[in-house]
Amino acid sequence: MKFNRFLAVLGARNKEFWRDRAALAWNFLFPIMIISGFAVAFSGDGPDLYKVGIAGADSTQKLHFEETKYIQFIPVTDLSAAITKVERHQLDMLVEPSNHQFWINDTSPAGYVLERLLKGSDEGFKRKAVTGAGIRYVDWLISGILAMNLMFSALFGVGFVIVRYRKNGMLKRLKATPVTAFEFIAAQVVSRLWLLLSVSVLVFICTDFVLDFRMYGSYLDLLIVFVLGAICLISLGLLIAARLASEELAGGLLNAISWPMMFLSGVWFSLEGINPWLLKLAQLLPLTHVIDGARAIMIDGAGLMDILPNLITLMVMTAIFLAIGAYTFRWE
Repeated sequence: MKFNRFLAVLGARNKEFWRDRAALAWNFLFPIMIISGFAVAFSGDGPDLYKVGIAGADSTQKLHFEETKYIQFIPVTDLSAAITKVERHQLDMLVEPSNHQFWINDTSPAGYVLERLLKGSDEGFKRKAVTGAGIRYVDWLISGILAMNLMFSALFGVGFVIVRYRKNGMLKRLKATPVTAFEFIAAQVVSRLWLLLSVSVLVFICTDFVLDFRMYGSYLDLLIVFVLGAICLISLGLLIAARLASEELAGGLLNAISWPMMFLSGVWFSLEGINPWLLKLAQLLPLTHVIDGARAIMIDGAGLMDILPNLITLMVMTAIFLAIGAYTFRWE
């Protein structure tokens, strides 16, 4: 690999993007508009949706309380993590039937109502109160929006562009130059990577200045998650564009990949309590691991070791996508 050839391709791609003012403005403004809209829409108390965690839910003995309608009961295996969710208002109540005790947050109106319902249906439970600042929907949403913007910019900004290059003959002309396929692909990855990270950092800073997001973890850890996620999604875009010459087909395939990821990766709603096979399917999507890792850092204060499975999955997916994409890549 010749570094000067790599820099030449990288510079050309950067200039091409900066001259496309419409695409540049859309990459910055789109996530800001979404976050601002949801911040306004959910600035009140939010919908009356009750979530109750049941510790030791594998027990065959059911409480009368669990027969109550309009309450979502979620099985819990990690008691300490579930208590933290009660503190952060992610769970309205946590019940441990085996020890006849429950946890609520004294500042939660939903917890007050659920305590009354529990005491009315099952007697003898010990009350344990916790405290903690509530997590607004926009605090929970920000990581999903940033990851979703990464996904669309990576897939369409790399995959669609390379297909267009192949269709208009630009790749055919590059083939006649000393530039190798590796140098060309590496330049595309680096060019899109620094752009995605710049946009994500700028959007986060601007919206955080106005909305003051909850941040319990490390900003450096959060950046590492988005770097690995961006590289993985860029690699997926390169894989899709490795051999295609039709923009229509490329657009269809990219949409077929991006839309399921947007709805099954937890961008808009929590995956807790969904159908188990859908949950397993979500684990096969790279966007799921980006969002899970980012939310764990921001909301739960997790470190890199806590989200190591997500990071390893992203790195393995990246290696697979790049290997297949490089092997199947063609200039014409």
